Amino acid sequence: MTNTGIDGKAPVMTDVARLAGVSHQTVSRVINGQNNLRPETRDRVQNAIDQLGYRPNRAARALVTKRSASIGIIGSKGGFWGPSTTHRTVQSAARDAGFSVSAVSLATLTHDELVGALHHLHDQGVEGIVLIAATDDAVAAARSEESVVPVVVVEGEPSTSTWTVGIDQIGGARLATRHLIEAGHQRIVHLSGPQGWTESRGREQGWQDALDEAGLAWTPVLRGDWSARSGYENGLRLAEDHTVTAAFCANDQMALGLLRAFHESGRRVPEDFAVVGFDDIPEAAFLIPPLTT
Repeated sequence: MTNTGIDGKAPVMTDVARLAGVSHQTVSRVINGQNNLRPETRDRVQNAIDQLGYRPNRAARALVTKRSASIGIIGSKGGFWGPSTTHRTVQSAARDAGFSVSAVSLATLTHDELVGALHHLHDQGVEGIVLIAATDDAVAAARSEESVVPVVVVEGEPSTSTWTVGIDQIGGARLATRHLIEAGHQRIVHLSGPQGWTESRGREQGWQDALDEAGLAWTPVLRGDWSARSGYENGLRLAEDHTVTAAFCANDQMALGLLRAFHESGRRVPEDFAVVGFDDIPEAAFLIPPLTT
């Protein structure tokens, strides 16, 4: 790959056409994905593009195709493992598909902030938006704006008026709680995520369902904010309650904080108390003790 045109400058479309022995219109058709070309012609053009290191001008291409070949991503600055991993995966998949990505990170996920971010991405001409914030405000914002471009809410509750994708939150939480029940625990507390989050509701529902199936009583729900600190603060209080023998935490970061609190309180995990998290962070197996998740 040379990364220079025939005259020594950055390669342009005419350089590709000259090297491939075709017209610049043919090069344009290859770049824009048109199918009315012979395979050998398409291959010759692609080889010339690769050899020269030619990169199409996206703005010019958008004028021709009436498409920006770009998507927007909106997420939180919180840095939590689940949303961060989803953000990286969406970016990678978009680029693999030939799309550029415009990302907006918000300090707070209020309705007004989300609508402002949606407007910002609309103004950039994106063809679709992925909203990585499974809150009630996010779903409401998506509904109000999706008539302009498609908006997909990651982990949002299924709806007839909003596109959503996600995992089985209830089923996963039910499995985690069943694991504790099968280990003999009967008083199992739930450390939930913040109110107004789809994931919080689903995981709390799964915990309740598993207890109901086993004929066990619910304990008061502890409320966190997905952070390890909230797990730690709840854990300090929970360590003083010897009537509860296990906790299902709605994410692994809160479980990490809870483990630290129990260690400081002299309560042994898993000998005195069992902890199960949710998300399966890569570091879980390397903790002392390893975190079940």
